[in-house]
Amino acid sequence: MIAQRQVVFWLVALILVVTGLYVLRDMLLPFVAGLALAYLLDPLADRLERIGLGRLWATLLILGIFILLFIVALVLLVPIVANQLAAFIGKLPETVSRLQQLAAEQGGTLLERLGGPAVLQDVQQSLGNVVSEGARWLGAFLQSLWSGGQAIVNVFALLVVTPVVAFYLLVDWDRMIATLDNWLPRRHAPTIRQLAREMDGAIAGFIRGQALVCIILGTFYAVGLSLIGLNFGALIGLGAGLISFIPYVGSLTGLVLSVGVAIVQFWPDYIMIGATLAIFFAGQFLEGNILSPKLVGHAVGLHPVWLMFALFAFGSLFGFVGLLLAVPIAAALGVLARFAVRQYLASSLYDEGLPPPPRPETDA
Repeated sequence: MIAQRQVVFWLVALILVVTGLYVLRDMLLPFVAGLALAYLLDPLADRLERIGLGRLWATLLILGIFILLFIVALVLLVPIVANQLAAFIGKLPETVSRLQQLAAEQGGTLLERLGGPAVLQDVQQSLGNVVSEGARWLGAFLQSLWSGGQAIVNVFALLVVTPVVAFYLLVDWDRMIATLDNWLPRRHAPTIRQLAREMDGAIAGFIRGQALVCIILGTFYAVGLSLIGLNFGALIGLGAGLISFIPYVGSLTGLVLSVGVAIVQFWPDYIMIGATLAIFFAGQFLEGNILSPKLVGHAVGLHPVWLMFALFAFGSLFGFVGLLLAVPIAAALGVLARFAVRQYLASSLYDEGLPPPPRPETDA
């Protein structure tokens, strides 16, 4: 009966939390961003405390430096990205049309041999439909993120409220954790603490490590594509790096966009097109063999398919807030799922009905 009451209690609590998040999703963004920022910066505050700096002064120093770096990044990057984004959107129809023309010119002879002019026309029409549908889906997805994340709280409120929330949470972080620990049911407190440590390891290992990977890759792609003179190279490189936290999506998106732009810009200069490909292959080698093993590690426990599902599902339900919550929730659910499997394998449900193992023989 006690176990049943606990299951009912935690199920009701989970339903209430999910319902609250869904109802309040339009105004949660600055608070969730502040919570994420405090979580990421807490280890640095703990280190400053250990060298003798008070928690309040450590928090002020950390957030001050973070906000300063953030402002500098905005001042340097926003004009470049905004200008290139506007130019890219303006030239997108022309780029797609040129790609269709090149495809028809280079593959037209083969297609006409296979089925005549009708096949060539069908291929051109299908390519145009695929591109237009992809652009429409991307626009709808971005619009859902924007409307879900900024329906009430605008960008100015996000920039103002998030540092304030992060400041108060970072100052009181250890006290909040101690209070939550005191609320744990005493009988199951050791197990819950162990699960919380595993969740923290998975979340921290992925978020902190993957954030560094995204920044390094975005810088590498942007600098590399800009050095070879690719149009919109900084925009494509930064975008590919920043969405590299979605397995394979960031690199493939950047590769397709950069190669498409390179073909339109450099054709028939195969060397420059090959240089564009080489930059992304080098980035993938750098990520797979150096950055991810060193910064993220292999023990995070987030399968790429599960991570992609969580990102798209939570992004669709909660907008940009869902993207911020997707990785922590996916990591937590992964830890709970592995714990449930361990409990099942150790229970009678797993081997019920099997004969007991033979007793070892002893010498008389």
